[in-house]
Amino acid sequence: MDSERKKKLDELKRDGIEPYAYSFKRTHYADEITTNYDKLEGKRVRVAGRLTQIRSFGKLAFAHLQDDSGKIQVVARTDKTDAKSFALFMSLDAGDFIGGEGIVTKTKKGEKSVELSSVQLLAKSLRVPPEKFHGLQETELRYRKRYLDLLANPEVREIFRARAKIVSEIRRFLDERGFVEVETPILQPIYGGAAAKPFTTTHNFFKKKLFLRVADELYLKRLIVGGFERVYEIGKDFRNEGVDSMHNPEFTQLEFYQAYADYEEIAGETEELLAAIAKRVWNSLDGKYGGKPLSFKPPFKRVHLAKAIKEKTGVDILAWRSDAEAAAAAKKLGLSVEIKTRQHVVDALFAEHVQPALWQPTFVFDYPDYMCPLAKKKRGSGEESGLRERFELFIAGKECGNCYSELNDPLDQRAKLEEQAKERARGDGEASFLMHDEDFLEALEHGMPPLGGIGIGVDRLAMIFTDQSSIKEVILFPSMKPIDADA
Repeated sequence: MDSERKKKLDELKRDGIEPYAYSFKRTHYADEITTNYDKLEGKRVRVAGRLTQIRSFGKLAFAHLQDDSGKIQVVARTDKTDAKSFALFMSLDAGDFIGGEGIVTKTKKGEKSVELSSVQLLAKSLRVPPEKFHGLQETELRYRKRYLDLLANPEVREIFRARAKIVSEIRRFLDERGFVEVETPILQPIYGGAAAKPFTTTHNFFKKKLFLRVADELYLKRLIVGGFERVYEIGKDFRNEGVDSMHNPEFTQLEFYQAYADYEEIAGETEELLAAIAKRVWNSLDGKYGGKPLSFKPPFKRVHLAKAIKEKTGVDILAWRSDAEAAAAAKKLGLSVEIKTRQHVVDALFAEHVQPALWQPTFVFDYPDYMCPLAKKKRGSGEESGLRERFELFIAGKECGNCYSELNDPLDQRAKLEEQAKERARGDGEASFLMHDEDFLEALEHGMPPLGGIGIGVDRLAMIFTDQSSIKEVILFPSMKPIDADA
């Protein structure tokens, strides 16, 4: 708290001026006045916002008033502003909120302004606001005190306006196609749907351990069993893992499921969805990310996982029959990764040799059986019999989505669950797509229609469509290391 500002606050109270108003009836926003100046010139308006750049010259004072739409200059002068309001205006500080009434005009220098006849203090600021180029450029401070970041850097507000457009466009797109938006539990007795470590908590009343969900999938599938045919959820998921430029423990995910569809149909709908988002945010299917062209014009490129890895490395991942064979291949290639299973090796090969080149939106199809405990077997015979119908979506080298032709055979699903239990027993802590969820298996035994579904990271889409390299730039309040934590 600034001592001089606190002193002014005390003086205002002594003078009978309420420093924190209850309301103010505004008639116009800043951008309305500047955009429609020709129609508003000479008209009386009421404006409200935060003051910046206050300049006083005895009988005349100027300031910029910042509201949600932009800035407008306000002018107070002894021959136009009532005496009490002029005295108040002269005592104000940058950061204070005011409401003012006056005439729309231009200054001698031609700046569009509101010439104030009266002023009301709406909220006294007790701290000096940061300046754009001097007060708030430290990246970590910007994330910790996002309210100051938004105040000092208007372009940051535009990032989150764009993010809001992305979310609203997703809703519009899915609603128009007959999908029903639903909400499923965040606190779950059994977690599943993704290979991730959960956050745990305790329900005191029931004296029961619960988990924050790592994915929405299993509850959304229960709704399909119950008779819904198209559902989606946009919500928070939580994974108790690392924090970096691509990962935040609390993140936003879209999942949508469509009965009687497979992964090919979901791929087509995903193309259309992303094209719609591009038009909404960019007003075009073409834009740039990191200075490089990026196009969301369908159809997107399609590659097959095993073929792509073989083309880049010469390794045939479909020929492996054991984890040991995969580990030997990894050692031969000099992969610096802790090898526990074939999946670890495939992930490492793909991440190092294939993924960086997937710049334009690309679907990577058909993953080995051991990587897909919730997907149906690949249709076909021979080599394809060891695959499952899954694709991942990559944009600008980033994994942004994951889709299956969803497994609806309850016996096959039970077998996959038991297989994962054995892997966990052998020490693979990442074998956690599906814990032993007997209620989910029981739901499948009632019958689930053919189903296609996808999960898409909303934060990563926001990164791409706003041209940001860190996920922290598109999450208003990202997870941060505690200040008092050990270095």
